[in-house]
Amino acid sequence: MPSNRAVAYKGPGKVEVIDIDYPTFELKDGPGVNPANVGRKLPHAAIIRTIATNICGSDQHMVRGRTTAPVDLVLGHEITGEVVEVGPGVEFVKVGDIVSVPFNIACGRCRNCKSGKTGICLNVNPDRPGSAYGYVDMGGWVGGQANYVLVPYADWNALVFPDRDRALEKILDLALLSDIFPTGFHGAVTAGVEVGSTVYIAGAGPVGLAAAAGAQLLGAAVVIVGDLNDERLAQARSFGCETVNVGEGAVPDQLEQLLGVPEVDAAVDAVGFEARGHGHGAKAEEAPATVLNSIFDITAAGGAVGIPGLYVTGDPGGVDEAARRGSLSLSLGTAWAKSLSFTTGQCPVMRYNRQLSQAILHDRVQIAKAVNATAIPLEDAPQGYAEFDAGAATKYVLDPNGYLGV
Repeated sequence: MPSNRAVAYKGPGKVEVIDIDYPTFELKDGPGVNPANVGRKLPHAAIIRTIATNICGSDQHMVRGRTTAPVDLVLGHEITGEVVEVGPGVEFVKVGDIVSVPFNIACGRCRNCKSGKTGICLNVNPDRPGSAYGYVDMGGWVGGQANYVLVPYADWNALVFPDRDRALEKILDLALLSDIFPTGFHGAVTAGVEVGSTVYIAGAGPVGLAAAAGAQLLGAAVVIVGDLNDERLAQARSFGCETVNVGEGAVPDQLEQLLGVPEVDAAVDAVGFEARGHGHGAKAEEAPATVLNSIFDITAAGGAVGIPGLYVTGDPGGVDEAARRGSLSLSLGTAWAKSLSFTTGQCPVMRYNRQLSQAILHDRVQIAKAVNATAIPLEDAPQGYAEFDAGAATKYVLDPNGYLGV
């Protein structure tokens, strides 16, 4: 049986690479596994040898201790790999296939999956609709920051790249199809971005940069990215975005300097619940409703807001009791008065990943360059987490099995 090393959460601020069991076609008990899922038979699953598995900002929320994640939870929901085994119920995915695995696990059978809402599948998480690999309160499916990982409902979930050689040539770009590229693109789509749009994206982390690249792909006239981190803002400028440092003045004033008006057609929140204060003299202290209220202010009447940034129902590190319950003080009156619409929740990756893979393979977008994707060995994951947490303008891609040559 091949050995299997994986990245595990070891408490606030700490991850370690540990030995775990090789996957089997049954969901075993373990950290974070919902008791109702223990013993679940998985004849429809495939075992994947991981080619690339990425560190995500959502993982960082757990590692910072900002969720109720249990110690020893195996992390990782952004998975690209090679199929090495299939269960007896798998008909179409074959051993040797190179596949992208959507971060949301979906059965393909429930009413939500059948209507394309794969982020809120009804059958994979006994606690609530929606599931993901290696994530708190998502059913307990083992994470993919490992040498090997099990992918349930493989015929439904796995996106197969038919040309192996071509896929491996573009693998660093294709590795971003499991989450951040579709998630950022979903933020732009749900914000109503179209040809000629002016767009503001809050957050220059990887999802924000992916949203910016997605907005450009959709034909936006101007994409403006806001953040407090100058290195990340420079990364946004590297592929043609305008930028504002939200610590250097009011966002509407900075937009007016760029556009002639203090508003945009569409806005995206790529920050989430760990947002910080804005404006001249504002302390960069946590203020979880800041981004949402800011983009309600600067989105034109009748516009839309995409919210791929993560918000949670339980935050032990919240700034007050309300924030610890995920209850924020939003200016809903502003949004109502302006007839704004907004979309929240997990991105339904399968709605976009095939189309975005074609954009990558046919050189319509260079998403790895846009987010500064950088491959590192699995054993360097703790250092990657630390550097990302410190604000590095880098999307770290782990290389557990040497496919990426690091």
